[in-house]
Amino acid sequence: MKICLYSPYIPKHTGGGEKYLLDVATALARKHMVSIAVPQQHAGDASIVKKYEKFLNRSLDNVSFVPSPLGSTANFIQKLLWTRQFDVMYYLTDGSLFISLAKKNILHIQFPLKLDKSSALEQFKLKKWQIKNTNSEFTKRVVESTWPTKIDLVHNPLVDVDEINNATALVKKEKIILSVGRFFRQLHSKRQDVLIDMFRQLIDKYPQETSGWKLVFIGSIEDEKYLSEIKRKKRNLPIKFYHDLDRKQLLQWYGKSSIYWHAAGFGVDQEKSPEKVEHFGISTAEAMAAGCVPIVHGKGGQLEVVGDKLSNLLWLKERECLEKTMRVISDQGFMKKYQGLAKQEVKIFNRDTFEKKLFNMIKT
Repeated sequence: MKICLYSPYIPKHTGGGEKYLLDVATALARKHMVSIAVPQQHAGDASIVKKYEKFLNRSLDNVSFVPSPLGSTANFIQKLLWTRQFDVMYYLTDGSLFISLAKKNILHIQFPLKLDKSSALEQFKLKKWQIKNTNSEFTKRVVESTWPTKIDLVHNPLVDVDEINNATALVKKEKIILSVGRFFRQLHSKRQDVLIDMFRQLIDKYPQETSGWKLVFIGSIEDEKYLSEIKRKKRNLPIKFYHDLDRKQLLQWYGKSSIYWHAAGFGVDQEKSPEKVEHFGISTAEAMAAGCVPIVHGKGGQLEVVGDKLSNLLWLKERECLEKTMRVISDQGFMKKYQGLAKQEVKIFNRDTFEKKLFNMIKT
């Protein structure tokens, strides 16, 4: 089959959504002809392929990046006719919809946006997407109640447990608290500013117990001003920032780190603003697969990622995060127990589950 994948965020971003789409592309490319649509001005740009190969740490030789009128100022007819050449159109939406003439159309929704899709035109567009899936149960609930439309299934992002185990098996754990995520203010900001404030409190309150511990941030930069403000807050603290790591280097940091912190959604009313909390939490899941203890903000998709057996590590208030972190730091037995539980619990997001759902969608 001839399959096209499209996201308005490619080739601009390298985050969880892009990893999801590229994981879909490379899985399907083993059996089908797979293309990823990019804006016309990027036609033949080899740097796009290199960027995403570095991001994934694997080849994209079996996937084509093709120029497309989608997302451009091209007229409706041009876009419509362009989609007709494909057997399957797989669209990771930013909330917008278009009509595709592909034989089968699959809509993937990663953002729990409270949008009004009740107009006749929007409902008509939604019905043209035969299969609609979300990245989490959390996103599914928001979309079904507010768009409104029926979501056929939840298709969680892939956590490549085998890849992570192979890359981190021989890596020794160190006194590192890790946080991975892009630096930006909008929507589900990762709130690195909150984590720095909490780390300062941790160091000040427990100077002896936290001796030798450091906080490491990894993530691409989307807001230079925000990053500058954050770096000013780190004065005299053992905090490191890394912004241009490839996949292999990222996995090494997962392997070395003992604790994983995440604060997206801090101070947010998720009923009023669900888009501002974590929609799934792929970095948390990958950190767990590498044996990091996840002490993360307990809202949105993070609850599904952490699961029931580690739910006591979730926090809502800063004080709770500090107390749970100190419990892990001060009790090696407790730390090892939850490192093992984390590695076990995250296996539900493995490759077999991811690909089984994906190929069922393509053939149904």
